Amino acid sequence: MMSVIANILSLEGSSPAEISRGLAERARRRRLDENLTQPGLAARAGVSPASLRRFERTGAVSVENLIRIALALGAADEFVHLFPPRETRSLDEIIAAPKQRVRGKRT
Repeated sequence: MMSVIANILSLEGSSPAEISRGLAERARRRRLDENLTQPGLAARAGVSPASLRRFERTGAVSVENLIRIALALGAADEFVHLFPPRETRSLDEIIAAPKQRVRGKRT
């Protein structure tokens, strides 16, 4: 749990580009640790080798391909931590809280 918190804290103040490049570097490191080539991982994940190369080089990847790569690297469980549920609140806090918006404003 502490490593999850440390990872979250290390992302504070990072730009989306920095976060995606860091994600790509960690995926590349895991691929190399598992002794997989880019074409091998691409085939296992069901993504094109060009998409995997672009992801590892720039961090640019579709969400679907990111999930495919994570599945192939055995890291899909980590998506559970992406949007964790908020803390449980007391009934008084729930009643006192302003109504949550369901939709955004039309512009």
